[in-house]
Amino acid sequence: KDYKAGDRFLHVQLEDGTELNYPVDPSALPPLRNPDILVGENDLTALSYLHEPAVLHNLKVRFVESRLIYTYSGIILVAINPYKQLPIYGDAIIHAYSGQNMGDMDPHIFAVAEEAYKQMARFSVKNQSIIVSGESGAGKTVSARYTMRYFATVSKSSSNAHVEDKVLASNPITEAVGNAKTTRNDNSSRFGKYTEISFDPSYRIIGANMRTYLLEKSRVVFQSENERNYHIFYQLCASAMQPEFRHLKLGSAEEFNYTRMGGSTTIEGVDDRANMIETQKTFALLGLREDFQMDVFKTLAAILHLGNLEITAVGDERSSIDLEDSHLNMFCELLELNSDKMAQWLCHRKIITTSETVIKPMTKPQALNARDALAKKIYSHLFDFIVERINQALQFSGKQHTFIGVLDIYGFETFDVNSFEQFCINYANEKLQQQFNLHVFKLEQEEYMKEDIPWTLIDFYDNQPVIDLIEAKMGILELLDEECLLPQGTDENWLQKLYNNFVNKNALFEKPRMSNTSFIVQHFADKVEYKCEGFLEKNRDTVYEVLMEILKESKFRLCASFFQDNPAPISPFSSTISIKSARPVLKSPNKQLRMTVGSKVLCQIVKILNSYTPIDDFEKRVTPSFVRKVQAMLNNREDGPQLMLDTKYHFQVTFPFTPSPHDLEMIQVPSSFKLGFLTRV
Repeated sequence: KDYKAGDRFLHVQLEDGTELNYPVDPSALPPLRNPDILVGENDLTALSYLHEPAVLHNLKVRFVESRLIYTYSGIILVAINPYKQLPIYGDAIIHAYSGQNMGDMDPHIFAVAEEAYKQMARFSVKNQSIIVSGESGAGKTVSARYTMRYFATVSKSSSNAHVEDKVLASNPITEAVGNAKTTRNDNSSRFGKYTEISFDPSYRIIGANMRTYLLEKSRVVFQSENERNYHIFYQLCASAMQPEFRHLKLGSAEEFNYTRMGGSTTIEGVDDRANMIETQKTFALLGLREDFQMDVFKTLAAILHLGNLEITAVGDERSSIDLEDSHLNMFCELLELNSDKMAQWLCHRKIITTSETVIKPMTKPQALNARDALAKKIYSHLFDFIVERINQALQFSGKQHTFIGVLDIYGFETFDVNSFEQFCINYANEKLQQQFNLHVFKLEQEEYMKEDIPWTLIDFYDNQPVIDLIEAKMGILELLDEECLLPQGTDENWLQKLYNNFVNKNALFEKPRMSNTSFIVQHFADKVEYKCEGFLEKNRDTVYEVLMEILKESKFRLCASFFQDNPAPISPFSSTISIKSARPVLKSPNKQLRMTVGSKVLCQIVKILNSYTPIDDFEKRVTPSFVRKVQAMLNNREDGPQLMLDTKYHFQVTFPFTPSPHDLEMIQVPSSFKLGFLTRV
């Protein structure tokens, strides 16, 4: 029955033939359904009506009924994680997509990779990049791995050096030391990775280079329930009884504090011992010999022993470590350190003033924090060292002609309890979101204006206000750094400053009604409540100078090199542009006041964006292909999937890229740029 103006009910027939009387407000009619012929289209921009329910319905039809996980939206590939292996990534499929135009074949990650490769080859010096993003557990790491395998297959080097095999071999190693089981994902990347694959004038791979960002160091010493530490620790524990590892005095993962904390030391269907053999093989493939590998394993074993070191409270103000503690002695034996000094300075700190030096005992909680900070520091240095050695193995002689970059970075995260790590990750995503806006909206609109094509400006969501809230002068991070500089600074005092500065003054900041220990930030994807506990300690990331001096004196060369004052070798990446943050980085003349984690995060984000900001034609310009990962959660509702004109529900959808407040179907713009992308239903 047709709708007439003023009717209070819309008479609807659903796909299964069910007839419903849908109550409507005449001023806000439900969105129109696409005709049958368009339902299941492989490009969302082909839909007559493009709105949230139509997008969801189209994705659901393709995924549930047609078992298709990929859908285009103009220049963007939307991928739904099926949470199982699919037989669509073999060499035959790679060769089928090779040389084809993006629209000529079914949507696929290989089509995006082929488009990047073809654009690079066609324009001879036009570098390309693929950004793989999405929320935690969406399948970013696997997608990045497939794109790299595609390039390795279609551009094999002519030499016998097997460069492409080495490039692919870097993945298992970085996943072993940088991935972990979380509640959402058994192989979650806990760091961001940008891999630049270099090509010669014949467009064959000649080498690669890797940058890493935002390693989640806190995971080394703490895991939430049902989560694990980094895979490499479990691989090492599973190999503890092998002859070459017996001198490390390890046992099962259940025996060590740093690996049993989450109560989940195994992953169903994963053989940690077999994975250890694979890790060793890939080290060897990269030319990293057994002596190098054993240095790495010794350092990892030392971290596990450090976590089991027993610290005893002596009254309320002091703590001590038994010099006979077997884990203390094993830690010091592996890293070739003085155990007496280590026992003393884990429980004491040296305070230097202008007139005197004071040795102050630490309480047990303070000593435990010092121990954990040392473990995180050692692991962070080890991680960087491994990445540096991988880069050395992938170095090439001669000049890079062109490159394709693959960026696989944390997605937006929101958990039951969100802390400093989630804050940094979501801040990084805000900056990447801004880059998406810059690329997809601002730059394309400028192109249309230059070419005098009829065009209506899109009033797209600009997330600069929330970035300013975080990083501008007197923003969240600057107030955090300021509190970290105060001797008596506390999480509570910092939170109170946030309340005073932003509550009722900034619409993107809220104080929870039922909590005085949390704050809420309205990010582009969702509101996130952060618990303030631990923010100062994690931002300071303090390892006391005296402990670093002890480690500098280590006779174990690898360990000593981690703590030398000379800076690490500069990456061969050259930055052709610079982006200035709205927030100046605090610099202190005092050696003890090192750069905070928040400041480092900002610097790392700027480095990422340096590679993705278009610049003038005389310099390198990188063109991102944005790959959005969509969670396969459309069927997870308790009462079954709902059609888009359901009488009980309107689709409650949060997009990581918040769309224009205008109805999209009312804006006459090129269809490629109309869509924000779903991460959670």
